[in-house]
Amino acid sequence: MTSRVELLWPTTVDRQLRADVHRVVHAVVERGGAVGYVVPPTRTETDSWLDEIMALVGTGDAALVLAVVQGRVAATGSWRRGRKPVFGYSAEIQKVMAHPTARGLGLGRSVIEALVDDARKAGIETLTLGVRGNNRGAIELYEQCGFREWGRLPNVIAVGDERYDDVRMVLDLGRGPDVVLRGSSAGGPGSSPRRG
Repeated sequence: MTSRVELLWPTTVDRQLRADVHRVVHAVVERGGAVGYVVPPTRTETDSWLDEIMALVGTGDAALVLAVVQGRVAATGSWRRGRKPVFGYSAEIQKVMAHPTARGLGLGRSVIEALVDDARKAGIETLTLGVRGNNRGAIELYEQCGFREWGRLPNVIAVGDERYDDVRMVLDLGRGPDVVLRGSSAGGPGSSPRRG
């Protein structure tokens, strides 16, 4: 029997939501999940992250999606707009994770697809993400969702005495018809000639 998955897009947080998100993050990290924490975070740490992301949700610079299964938060994910105005049309996917007891339900794919759709509606043109190099299942899932690797920082993610690659991935969401793509061509604002 397949469990029904409901996606929620909170704009405010209450005590219960804080507890539910903490439960997911703590359990994922406790089992070695690569979501930005080396040891399971305290409730204060997850509350701080939630406060930060919700402040950005309020300004339209982020979104948080929660996958709820049988009335409980079982997965999370967010996108966050670039922090400088020149990067305002790009965003980074962050904190995609599913509680270990909810694995195999397709929640990761549901969360990623929802985030991509929401970011596109928000006018985001380019989505990026970073994933630990040994997280082959996540890399494969991101590839299936259209992301491609654009670079890799070798051995920069530290987990104790072990080092892992930071695999950087990108998904182009498209641009308006008036946008001019200049790439690395010479000329335009900020351009400088070659030196010698």
